[in-house]
Amino acid sequence: MSGSVSTSAQGVPSGIRTFLIAWLGQVISATGARMTNFVLSLHVYQRTGSVTQFALTSLFTVLPTVLLSPVAGVYIDRGDRRRALLLSECGSGVCTLVLLGALRFGELSIWHINLAVAAISTFSVFQVPAFASATTLLVPREHLGRATGLVQMGEAIAELLSPALAGVLVVSLELRGILLIDVVSYAVALLLLLSVRIPRPAASQEAQAASSSLLGEATYGMSYIRERQGLRGLMVILWVSSFGVQVVWTLLTPLLLSFTTEAVLGTILSVSGVGMLAGSVLMSVWGGPSRLVYGVLGFLLLQGVVLFSGGLRPSVPLVASAAFVFCFCMPFINGCNVAIWQRKVEPSVQGRVFAVRRMVMTTAGPVAYLLAGPLADRVFEPLLAPGGALAASVGQVIGTGTGRGIGLMFLLLGVGTVLTAVLGYLNSGLRQVEATLPDAVPEDLHAQLSQR
Repeated sequence: MSGSVSTSAQGVPSGIRTFLIAWLGQVISATGARMTNFVLSLHVYQRTGSVTQFALTSLFTVLPTVLLSPVAGVYIDRGDRRRALLLSECGSGVCTLVLLGALRFGELSIWHINLAVAAISTFSVFQVPAFASATTLLVPREHLGRATGLVQMGEAIAELLSPALAGVLVVSLELRGILLIDVVSYAVALLLLLSVRIPRPAASQEAQAASSSLLGEATYGMSYIRERQGLRGLMVILWVSSFGVQVVWTLLTPLLLSFTTEAVLGTILSVSGVGMLAGSVLMSVWGGPSRLVYGVLGFLLLQGVVLFSGGLRPSVPLVASAAFVFCFCMPFINGCNVAIWQRKVEPSVQGRVFAVRRMVMTTAGPVAYLLAGPLADRVFEPLLAPGGALAASVGQVIGTGTGRGIGLMFLLLGVGTVLTAVLGYLNSGLRQVEATLPDAVPEDLHAQLSQR
């Protein structure tokens, strides 16, 4: 057999064709899942009127990722990527069917919802690391940046479409109809996955060294990262970026409602979504700079600058512009970051390493949720209230009154983000990660896989 990568009749490399088919299924199922999450959260809040219950449902969504990611990584590496993706889609679909049955044959209790979202999240733990690892096996190394940009674009599409579709459809179809749409979306994703083949990487020395007990394999991903300074630095950068994003999403609504209306809030949130979509499209076309780490650090720096500017004044045009650019940067930070990991981590252990990376990244959300609200309400808002401790100093620059404490938080978070980018550049291990770590994905990987 020739050493070239096999192609389809249309001239598209078969690996890229497989990637696009699987990617389409992920986008469809993610849109359905986000619609369900939106409507279920709304249902919980309308039923209870309790912010605590609302937050508890969100916690049940996050906890499985934090607790089970290392074990999921072991399963991905021991088995194959398609099987892990099929398990994720099938398990999530069955859980949604159970919810649909509970709604059909009896009252849907809050504990039903919390248990279901935890179960769905448990199956979803397999999805992100399995698909990221599968992308390495399907897409030629030089196109990994574009592929991760396409993944980011899919997430942006799901984020933009799901609330709008759910808001419109829940009126006519109610919760039962939304759940049924979600089940159909999982079924479509399953059919698309069943129509393709994802190769399995050969066991490497890294994988053989990692083979031990389940506990040993589950902790191997963390050991792998800890031993590589550049990857450690990238994970810190990813965590800081994720933390900043979660703080912004937590506080943006109260910041805007302190000086404008709900209608304007909705418009600015849509503008931010368009920014993320625009960045995703550009990343999928461009693929990032030749030195991907500069893409991570450069766009993190820009993100910090616009975050700082968004807190300066209670101005709709200023905050809208900052929200657009802030979200525009996200696909470049995440896409360049993921592409580096895909190139530098041995394919046969990517499941474990990527699962640990996602676990660490996910912890940024709960930390942001726990800190943002209390700090805003009890520390920063009182500091910039009329007559507050900083009203006569900082307040003379950014204003005083409701929302200005949150503005100060945005200023400080922006400065911290800029400093993180600068320190990342000054760290030679991080800056030189692409030069010092050898490529774990050979240029002819796809030719090798096509011959097996």
